[in-house]
Amino acid sequence: MIQWPKTNDALGTVNRGNPCESGLCTLCRVDCAGKCETWLSSLKGRKLLYPRDYSFTTAGSSNTTHLGVSYNSLRINGYNYGATGLPKGLSNSEDECIFPNVSVEGEFGKIVKTKFRVPVMTGALGSTFVAAKYWESFAVGAALVGVPIVVGENVVGIDKQAEIRDGKIIKAPELDRRIETFMRYYDGYGAILVQMNVEDTRNGVAEYVIGKYGDKVIIELKWGQGAKCIGGEIQVNSLEYAQFLKKRGYVVDPDPTIPEVQEAFKSGSIKSIARHSRLGYTSLSSEARVRESFMKAVKYLRKIGYKRISLKTGSYGMEALAMAIKYASEAKLDLLTIDGSGGGTGMSPWNMMEAWGVPSVLLHAKAYEYAQILAKKGKSVVDMAFAGGLAREDHIFKALALGAPYTKLACMGRALMIPAYLGSNIQGVLDPAVKARVSGSWDKFPASVADLGTTAEELFAGYYDLQKKVGKDEMKNIPLGAVAFWTLADKLAAGIQQLMAGARRFTLKAISREDIFSANRETEKETGVPFITDFADDKARKILKS
Repeated sequence: MIQWPKTNDALGTVNRGNPCESGLCTLCRVDCAGKCETWLSSLKGRKLLYPRDYSFTTAGSSNTTHLGVSYNSLRINGYNYGATGLPKGLSNSEDECIFPNVSVEGEFGKIVKTKFRVPVMTGALGSTFVAAKYWESFAVGAALVGVPIVVGENVVGIDKQAEIRDGKIIKAPELDRRIETFMRYYDGYGAILVQMNVEDTRNGVAEYVIGKYGDKVIIELKWGQGAKCIGGEIQVNSLEYAQFLKKRGYVVDPDPTIPEVQEAFKSGSIKSIARHSRLGYTSLSSEARVRESFMKAVKYLRKIGYKRISLKTGSYGMEALAMAIKYASEAKLDLLTIDGSGGGTGMSPWNMMEAWGVPSVLLHAKAYEYAQILAKKGKSVVDMAFAGGLAREDHIFKALALGAPYTKLACMGRALMIPAYLGSNIQGVLDPAVKARVSGSWDKFPASVADLGTTAEELFAGYYDLQKKVGKDEMKNIPLGAVAFWTLADKLAAGIQQLMAGARRFTLKAISREDIFSANRETEKETGVPFITDFADDKARKILKS
């Protein structure tokens, strides 16, 4: 098993817990005092692109992660001449082909195009209580940056204030809050997606959303995710709430209506109860029947008014991957998000996360291969987003290149949640009156923050840049979690620009599979990406022999 390093001396970052492939700790805490790379980037922004203590140090790469098959076993190619994909109005002169002129804006969708400013989107932030507590920071941050954000499954179903009569939603205050928070700062870039699972479909989420918000929202069908194979889950620590969820039709374990469970809960031997969603398509026994059911669902959604529809699928095997790509392409969906094993933003059975499904890089490599099969037959291929353990700008570039030209976005779960935690914790210290409202976890600044400053203006590298966008008067209404989101997004965007410039790609559409190569033979075999010294070796020999 590969052991990822806990510290990065060059950047001055430290993981509190055991780091995973993404560079995040396996267990990411909302009250964390730092300071992994993503955490510190949410404060210092672009500064984290470079080694620390400039003019006092030199730095050399410590990369020892080229073992096995993972995103870290792909390397980014660079070229020493030329420039491709120049944005309109840009010449190929050395004065204009500089990395700040690289465009990282893009779009996805078949008929209706959805624009974004940075090629990232959030993972599905659904019924987990973390998503609810920090939603304002997530949504305001995504809207201001101009990237898509996903309202995950079960938001209506677990809302005690929601009213559902005869399978029809009458009132859904939590879902409304989530949509309207994003729309408050939406300026035409990014989008809000609302995800549906079995329970959401039964509860009439699609009908409620289209009736109230029209085509402002993208509806997302959900097949699965990379963290678990049995559907969404949360834990509740209230017996009454668990009984409420059972009445709402959820699978609740252990059963809170059983006297023995009630006694165990009261005595304290059971302290929490899990709520589970249902598996989809269990009544169907063949691929043909799944296709029929899926197409019927899409047709219905279009009939009731949805212009934009997406699909989220998990780290199932190759048959399900092929089905997702083909069905989504045939149905002219706007986006297909493919989530590899290893990610996860909520409560998943731990050993299921460790042992289930197809790792991200393998799943994504096959997604490209299958998309190519359709393309070679002259078929239109759905736009895709790759998800599962992506956190840094190099991950984003590699994901876009691995799936090029079909992959438009990197879907990032935990990485884009960290700035919300950090900003909320800082806001709670600066203004104790709002600490509870913003879910701040700190009573005072830890040394990792205090060393950087004592005010929001000092702490966040992106503060004044964001203030320029919204205005000084409006800045007081922006949660600091959103300021941190903006700061991290700016660092990621600049990092992508630098990598793209090095590859001589000045727009996202110009990124290709030729911009990455494999760092070991096993990765080459599994991904189809050439080994480092094999790539362009024929061109090198031709030069030498000429």
